[in-house]
Amino acid sequence: MRFADLVDRARALSAGPRRAVLGITGSPGAGKSTLVAALLAELGDGVAHVPMDGFHLADVALTAMGRLDAKGAPDTFDAGGYVALLRRIREDTEDVVYAPMFERDLEQPLAGAIAVPRSARLVLTEGNYLLLDAGRWSEVRPQLDEVWFCAPDPAVRRERLTARHVAFGKDPSQAASWVQAVDVPNADLVEDTRGRADLVVPAAVLDSLTPA
Repeated sequence: MRFADLVDRARALSAGPRRAVLGITGSPGAGKSTLVAALLAELGDGVAHVPMDGFHLADVALTAMGRLDAKGAPDTFDAGGYVALLRRIREDTEDVVYAPMFERDLEQPLAGAIAVPRSARLVLTEGNYLLLDAGRWSEVRPQLDEVWFCAPDPAVRRERLTARHVAFGKDPSQAASWVQAVDVPNADLVEDTRGRADLVVPAAVLDSLTPA
């Protein structure tokens, strides 16, 4: 498999008679955003990007739930809101659909930050839990035409994830602790969903891409 093969497969989805939605999933730090950025650069116009991360619950809500220290776990997202957005996108009856995004510097979701115009015939959506078969998450998969699972080398994924936490404000020891306490259990959940994917993107392909 080569990256060019993925581009061709995504382009074929966009050439169908109706709007298509392609899901990119994998564990935290797997390279999902990097793959999406590379696909967007190759596919050009007519493609939109709606990350699942825009449906993070805000810190004020997580604090009220007593789940701030578990931010990133499945129950710390508005899964129902994500499903509703995917349905609107698939229905393709509106001139524009607005979606939230996750602002990394603020570590908070921002409502209505992404516009999906009617001209977008392929929508890429990426996130950890697209194939999770629990609660409202089980309603995500029927809204996606295909789901690709990113499978990098586990050691590289963990190193990349720790570096990301450091880049966004945690000191190295805090980052390592967070990865072990929060990201590893989440990654185990995601890894168990690999068999439900339509395609597994191997480490060799992911390593050929420039990190986003």
